[in-house]
Amino acid sequence: MKEMMKNRTYRDKIVYCAKDPKFVLIQMVDEDMIDMLSEQYHIISSVIECPFLLAGYVVNDWNKDLSPWKAKAVFGKKNFEGAARETLDDLCGSFIPQLKKEHDLDDDICVILGGYSLAGLFSLWSAYQTDVFDAVMAASASVWFSGWIDYAKANRIKCKNVYLSLGDRESDTKNPVMKKVEECMKTQFALLFRDSADNCALEFNEGNHFTDVAKRCAKGYEWCIEQTKCHYLLH
Repeated sequence: MKEMMKNRTYRDKIVYCAKDPKFVLIQMVDEDMIDMLSEQYHIISSVIECPFLLAGYVVNDWNKDLSPWKAKAVFGKKNFEGAARETLDDLCGSFIPQLKKEHDLDDDICVILGGYSLAGLFSLWSAYQTDVFDAVMAASASVWFSGWIDYAKANRIKCKNVYLSLGDRESDTKNPVMKKVEECMKTQFALLFRDSADNCALEFNEGNHFTDVAKRCAKGYEWCIEQTKCHYLLH
């Protein structure tokens, strides 16, 4: 069993860390997803031998903090308020530098950003904004989001290692917007090749949007580490 530390010093940060980590995994979560991080850490640790740090960035308002622009609600009554830019600025300008300082990490350590559902879309969108991230894990990402596919077609992703996944029953819904998620995901995957991403994967898992979330995220992070570890462990 790897040495592991849980540190919840700050309201917006949950950290699971092995001794002398070689990779930083960041996951965008809300309060309801915090407990899932421990399960993910142990799943990944059972498969990946190299030490890593898993940090949860806790957002206060899911639809506001993770949406790239304003859009009307597609389920429920809460609209998307488009504050992803502020979240990304805080992530890159404060959260990541603080992690590196507190855990005495190298400035050039591999940083992998990930998320599930709207947080998966945020992770993808972030990779179009900056080259800070060495890999992106976007599990069941909300690529059905209004205007997203048009945005992806008009722009190029800056990350070379991208993992996408989707449940094989996620498009089985009466919601006309979310029903297009599989079609949109396949389009997104094709656009990654257009953008010359070195490594990209699209994996379909059994179940709907709410099936085995922790396991799906862990699987995505494992893929991301495998794609980047040769470069970082040899340099």
